[in-house]
Amino acid sequence: MKQKISPTLPQITGIHEVSSDLRRQLVDCWIAVTNAGGAAGFPFPPVHDDDVAPVADELLSHLDPSRSRLIIARFGEALAGWVVLKSDPFRLVAHWGTVHHLQTHPGFRSRGVGSALMRALRTVARDELGLEQLRLTARGKEGLEDFYGRLGWREVGRWPSALRFAPDDTRDEILMLFDPL
Repeated sequence: MKQKISPTLPQITGIHEVSSDLRRQLVDCWIAVTNAGGAAGFPFPPVHDDDVAPVADELLSHLDPSRSRLIIARFGEALAGWVVLKSDPFRLVAHWGTVHHLQTHPGFRSRGVGSALMRALRTVARDELGLEQLRLTARGKEGLEDFYGRLGWREVGRWPSALRFAPDDTRDEILMLFDPL
């Protein structure tokens, strides 16, 4: 029987931990995911380096050990996927975390990368950031609510017809919650 190899899942807590090679791989992954039709923050493919790189740089500049983490999945030196976890410094909602940009490089799909990233994210949220609940939004008509549901997330609402990709392609934005951690 073939042994399943799991990715390593390091977390990045500040931009100083991001090498130029990792930055390049993050941007390339985001481009590949978006251009393959993934719901990763750029709704209108194709995207190119000049679209994605400034957004990635902005995201990386806001990493902070107490409020924002980047968790990456690697097979050897190859970046297989990544996800961002953010908490809010405002005391009223400081017990919440928000998940952003979960993505698996198309070359690593169906290997459990997304699930592994989400499990690692829950552990970091609970054990390192002291969070009690996680939330995310997902694009409707992609099957994402089924993926997250298998991981223990539940749908708590929808913004009907919130996303318009074309005159004949309007979708709900799905609100999901993981509680308790």
